[in-house]
Amino acid sequence: MTDPLLATLRVAGSGLEAQSTRLRIVSENIANARTTGDTPGADPYRRKTITFGAELDRATGAQTVEVKKLGVDLADFIEEYDPGNPAANERGIVKMPNVNILIEMADMRESNRTYEANLQTIKQTRDIISQTIALLKASQ
Repeated sequence: MTDPLLATLRVAGSGLEAQSTRLRIVSENIANARTTGDTPGADPYRRKTITFGAELDRATGAQTVEVKKLGVDLADFIEEYDPGNPAANERGIVKMPNVNILIEMADMRESNRTYEANLQTIKQTRDIISQTIALLKASQ
């Protein structure tokens, strides 16, 4: 029989790791939201994506989360007219990244809240373990 407290720690720990990676990807997208290509007509930064999947932790029998795939969003680039931009083509059109700041901010907020929830779960589980040890010591 597996320890349910250990399983809880493993599940929450995997959630922390997954959301940390998600926050990094979202941060990269926000940082590069206006990054154009290096040469006229070149493709700009392409939004990165992350996919999660469930993984069975054999030691505890618990379902944990893991990053299954890091990819890119194949949505069309945004085209802007900016003839003075070094990345503009012969018609003055600049390809801009397919990053929507509002979506990225929503993803960041969701990821941050999920990270905090997993962290709180770990803290509460640690407190339960400490209380259990204290009770066992007191009963001896």
